[in-house]
Amino acid sequence: MADIVAISSDLLLGSKIEAMLTAAGHNITLASTLAAAPIEGADLVVADLDAENPEALANFDVPVLGYYSHVNAETKQAADAAGIAQAVPRSRMARELPDLVAGLLD
Repeated sequence: MADIVAISSDLLLGSKIEAMLTAAGHNITLASTLAAAPIEGADLVVADLDAENPEALANFDVPVLGYYSHVNAETKQAADAAGIAQAVPRSRMARELPDLVAGLLD
């Protein structure tokens, strides 16, 4: 079980992330912005890279699973350049979230 912070300004998607990761046995804290997210003490952050700056997320000493709209190739490039642990299209994140999280926590 891990303490995970999910950052999503989309309430519906945030609720889906919370439900999927809670079902996988994790403790989830949902925040609408990075500024409102309690990153300290988290084991992992799941964040919307279309809404949050990848460089700001990479400043924390915690792995980040970022997701983005598949049409935003620049967002993926920015995430990779910033050192985000893993950045995937939103559709993949929605399908594979528990497995992606497990891979980053190992």
